[in-house]
Amino acid sequence: MYHQAAEISNTRNGSLLVAERDRRRKRHSSTKFGNPELADLSDEELLDLRFCDLGLSISGTPLELRIAQLERELEAKKIPFHPHFWLSEEWFTPDGVPGVAIPFYLADSRLMKLEERQMLEVEGGTLDWCMRILRHETGHAIDNAYRLRRRRCYRETFGNVSVPYPDAYSPKPYSRSYVVNIDLWYAQSHPVEDFAETFAVWLKPRSRWRQTYKDWPALKKLEFVDELMQTVRTERAAVTTRRHEEPLRAIRTTLREHYQKKRAYYGMQESECYDHELLRLFNPEPRDRRAPSAATFLRKASKRLRRDVSEWTGQFQYTIDQVLREMISRCQQLDLRLDRDSEEVERDALIVLTMHTMNHIQDEAHKVAL
Repeated sequence: MYHQAAEISNTRNGSLLVAERDRRRKRHSSTKFGNPELADLSDEELLDLRFCDLGLSISGTPLELRIAQLERELEAKKIPFHPHFWLSEEWFTPDGVPGVAIPFYLADSRLMKLEERQMLEVEGGTLDWCMRILRHETGHAIDNAYRLRRRRCYRETFGNVSVPYPDAYSPKPYSRSYVVNIDLWYAQSHPVEDFAETFAVWLKPRSRWRQTYKDWPALKKLEFVDELMQTVRTERAAVTTRRHEEPLRAIRTTLREHYQKKRAYYGMQESECYDHELLRLFNPEPRDRRAPSAATFLRKASKRLRRDVSEWTGQFQYTIDQVLREMISRCQQLDLRLDRDSEEVERDALIVLTMHTMNHIQDEAHKVAL
């Protein structure tokens, strides 16, 4: 999926994007779970709440079932280690802690809806997406538990782990030296992320990683993890602390402050010029001046466009939305109108948005997740 996205440049590929939309889309469950006191609150009321007042727990939520699935996967690989989990603002595994923090919204169906409205998507909101991230973070946790990065063979395979962790990185989408598990070619951001991504692919049931990565340099990393885990099976964990870092109960900031910071982080810093593409999509002098405005057309199609581009590029929908808003704003300034078949224009708009998103990936350093 990720390698194909960079090559989109013509109508045929645009048609493929549209045709694949329904098959690839998976929505998170709408079943109610979490704190019932939050269910009837408005978005504004929720945003004024502090994290420490949310009253959330993993118990009794889909997260509990997904953690149980992860534990079964570890047992199937005969790994004696199981990480511990707690709720916090975002996904993360603290250095030196063999446990994983999970974002608060995954423990409450009402907060999942708020997350989608605020950020246009719910990271880890589907079963598949959540399991991919859980496996990745478990890779970090097992690294911490057994102090794997201190081993010479680990450093020889994945690189110098002592290099500073970057604020941003420039991915190479075509590289075959890294596995692909979660989005944004994240294995390329740092050696410890490379290990966590490789571990996640190795752990996934029925992944057939030997066939999938045949003839890839990344296969050697997978084979190394396979051998390393055989050693781990016979060892005791060196770090056994059950410490929770930044748990919800200790965070006194509000959800409003959290989302303001998060949106600013993933927002575009500079606008781009789209005039050339927009003038091909729309007409500044249509034969019929009653033709719908291009800005209105793009607004109506925005949700589909954002989601489709996100699925194909791995980019955050909020970042994609910044590009789309610039396109809409420029359509207003140029007073562009729709004078062609709407399905055809939407398909072409999808191509334009995808190309600019890929250009953003290539030309701007990728920010490492908060």
